[in-house]
Amino acid sequence: MTAQQPRDEVPVTVATEAGMLALWDPQRFETVVDDDSWEDELLEEDDIVRHIQAGALVPLNVGGDGAFGVLIRSGTEAAPARLTEREAAHQLIVSQPYLFVSRGRALMGGIEDVGGDASDGAVEHPTPEGRHAVVVHLIDWQAEAGGQDEAGRPAPGALPDFVVLINPAQSTQGTFRTAVHTFEAANS
Repeated sequence: MTAQQPRDEVPVTVATEAGMLALWDPQRFETVVDDDSWEDELLEEDDIVRHIQAGALVPLNVGGDGAFGVLIRSGTEAAPARLTEREAAHQLIVSQPYLFVSRGRALMGGIEDVGGDASDGAVEHPTPEGRHAVVVHLIDWQAEAGGQDEAGRPAPGALPDFVVLINPAQSTQGTFRTAVHTFEAANS
């Protein structure tokens, strides 16, 4: 951990072969133990939306397979999680807040990894119990000078693909985003 990296910040690389990453509360998916139980809970888009509405899952819908850098940063009411100046300078798009109801931990991985236990593809992030607003930022890490090596891969210290900010939900928060698609489509 560097001196500038807060203890509540977790940079990870996660992969999906189903076109979507997710942040989820594992206790809400304890019955997902195999392919059949996963299909019962998450196969159809309506199933995913039901879990989003309940605050059990936040989609990072990338629309393609691959490995992605994700930085998860948690804040408090007194010190909310925010983008750094560097991240903000390379932000492409930001989601509306999603509701996430934590029971003490969150897992991040491919949608195919969702379950009650951390699979090999999922990474745990301690998250205080309670209601949280989760905002997903898509970052253009390739646009930063020195962000890529000669082969076009992320250089050491490159920005992630996504920055996920987890903050306590405010009592004044109206509605939360419930769409499977993380970001609004750009107007053409």
